[in-house]
Amino acid sequence: MSTKAAVAAAGVLHVVATPIGNLGDLSPRAAQVLGSVAAICAEDTRHTRQLLAQIGVSTPLLALHEHNEEALAPRLVERLRAGESLALVSDAGTPLVSDPGFRLVRAAREAGIRVSPVPGPCALVAALSVAGLPSDRFVFEGFAPAKAAARREWLAALAGEPRTLIFYESAHRIHAMLADAAAAFGGDRRAVVARELTKLFETVLDGTLDALVARVGSDADQRRGEFVVVVEGAGEDGAARLAEGRRVYALLAAELRPSLAAKLAAEITGAPRKALYGG
Repeated sequence: MSTKAAVAAAGVLHVVATPIGNLGDLSPRAAQVLGSVAAICAEDTRHTRQLLAQIGVSTPLLALHEHNEEALAPRLVERLRAGESLALVSDAGTPLVSDPGFRLVRAAREAGIRVSPVPGPCALVAALSVAGLPSDRFVFEGFAPAKAAARREWLAALAGEPRTLIFYESAHRIHAMLADAAAAFGGDRRAVVARELTKLFETVLDGTLDALVARVGSDADQRRGEFVVVVEGAGEDGAARLAEGRRVYALLAAELRPSLAAKLAAEITGAPRKALYGG
């Protein structure tokens, strides 16, 4: 069989978006694909089995997660080459967005296998759509580092980003992450905390970072569930201010201790002190 004929005879890898909470958000096409493929590659087969049961589908499931994806991808590509079509899903939302699947998709594409999206729910897009912050240019940064020092350094490096910033965060770190963001970006930066989107207890809080730190810290209910944090970008003026702050800090730090140099540079330029020096 020629290479072209082999590719034509191969199956399709469908990348299928699933609900982030509300089952009604599963598209009819997604349900049809999940019921028609030879197998479904799922991040957590137990979670996906519950979804399939609710839509009356009994397609076999294969566990595909960060620990086995690299080893399993070649075997799945062979199945695709043999003519089987497969579906790839994550626990919720669009696969590969802070979820496994990249290695399988890349391997399939490198093998000439057709990879077809079945679009649908995505938590970051859902949050952005209701945030009321600029949406013409944005950057998705995923989950912040778990350890406080690394998180603060990471956020400080983003302080001058002019585009709207989008983060995912867990319940047990949401308050600390917001407090660190306020320190890095300035407490008056506008932001939105979207919690449990499409679910029963969905809330979308907006305000300054300082106000959101206080609100989330004072209400235990706002520290439960899954979170998307959307933060206004620094804007071109903010980015320029940060660049100037870092220039001044570098000059002052040559003669002064770093903490004092950062304090003075922040006062001179208006740049966030935490973005100049992590101490």
